[in-house]
Amino acid sequence: MQTVHSVDPLRRAVATLRKAGPLALVPTMGALHEGHLTLVREAKKRAASVAVSIFVNPLQFGAGEDLDAYPRQLERDSALLEAEGVDLIWAPTVEVMYPQGFATNISVTGVSEGLCGAARPGHFDGVATVVCKLFQQVLPDVALFGEKDWQQLAVIRRMARDLDLSRPHADRILGVPTVREADGLAMSSRNAYLTEQERQQAASLPAAMKAAIVDIEAGKDVKAALQALETTLLGSGFSAVDYTSLRDADDLTVLDSRSPRPMRLLAAARIGRARLIDNMAVMPSNC
Repeated sequence: MQTVHSVDPLRRAVATLRKAGPLALVPTMGALHEGHLTLVREAKKRAASVAVSIFVNPLQFGAGEDLDAYPRQLERDSALLEAEGVDLIWAPTVEVMYPQGFATNISVTGVSEGLCGAARPGHFDGVATVVCKLFQQVLPDVALFGEKDWQQLAVIRRMARDLDLSRPHADRILGVPTVREADGLAMSSRNAYLTEQERQQAASLPAAMKAAIVDIEAGKDVKAALQALETTLLGSGFSAVDYTSLRDADDLTVLDSRSPRPMRLLAAARIGRARLIDNMAVMPSNC
């Protein structure tokens, strides 16, 4: 496994790997957990070689967010990736990714608005900008992202379509189902911020979402189901609920009633130092 920190050696390494066949990219911010490793394993099924990027992207952190506290543990992450048979780690510095005078910003309207886009202004501009750069640097044939960040996945796919990216094409930007703990909590690097008590309380998020989905699929009023979800979270240890929302799975249009198209229930709530997000599929009304 090779680790590179600047663009020229990256391009040489990528050119060598490409001779063996298709190349997959798994973009990460490090602090790897089983969810990331699941992406790597899926990538290995779909390509001859796998590259993983590790970069804590300052553009997607707002004022007062946890940029400085976000865990950086390249040595540990590298050992995990080597054990999984990853071929290349792309670990640029901030200065390499955003050289002096950097002045370009990619903004994807529509799917980036509302939800986490409302709670974290500028966040998805930072995501779109860094992911576009990663795609241009690595030129992967396929890229894999966790479905836990559903809005992020929608933003990246929209960006790829709008900019006519070919490596990877929008259809080769793949979502991999969320990896969960035994009690249903979605795996996240930010779970490390939780105290033991908060960690136990956090499991109420997926449980309450499942209950809301049962109600929605049974034909109950969507607004009432979402209100019950928020009430449950606030009564279970969460200090605030940023949003609960039923959305079209593709374009993230707000839905006030069950739709015949694929849907997602999305939620974000705060507990202790952590802001937890999750989403789950909702069965269409014609099923």
